[in-house]
Amino acid sequence: MLGELPYEFDENALYRYPVPMLSDDGACSLIDELAPAPYDLAPLIGGRSANNTRKLLLLHQLVGRATEVLGADWLGIYQRRSRADGTAVLVKLAYRGRPSRAEFPLDAEFARGSSNSSVGLSGKALVIDDVEAYKLAGGGYYVCDDKVQSEACLPIFAVGTNRLVGIIDAEAAAKQFFTSDRLAVIAALALVAPSCLIAG
Repeated sequence: MLGELPYEFDENALYRYPVPMLSDDGACSLIDELAPAPYDLAPLIGGRSANNTRKLLLLHQLVGRATEVLGADWLGIYQRRSRADGTAVLVKLAYRGRPSRAEFPLDAEFARGSSNSSVGLSGKALVIDDVEAYKLAGGGYYVCDDKVQSEACLPIFAVGTNRLVGIIDAEAAAKQFFTSDRLAVIAALALVAPSCLIAG
């Protein structure tokens, strides 16, 4: 049953995942060079608990199923959280695909070069049919995987409100991948996701 804890599962894999090294200025990922230590979600989501574990497991199940239906090369759910210093970020809670950046700053400067941060600030969905054409036209794009040719990034709103609580990001190696049918799957995931996000 969806959301049930399996008899055997790796709790560490829900809280810790590999991430690429970042450039010295933090502006881009070094795609083929992993950081020596995995990223640890626990400090940013209030630690490990039975409730957090259950929600992370459910998010992983949802992302896995949606990825199968879409056939996308990458799919992830991010939640808006605050660091200890009070700065806002989007943090990746669950994903399928290549290792990628764990946190995206939510500030105007970073958003100029990042679709994730841009959608996380504006609350407006962004669909890119051709990444190269988008960049040539002046669109800001953060490269986590140089094979990506199309992307769909949708906001997640708290149930019954217009409060932005996260985003869903999906990527594909094919251009014009995100048809209306595939976007409908991502939109459905954006409607279900709020009830699975970590409290706080």
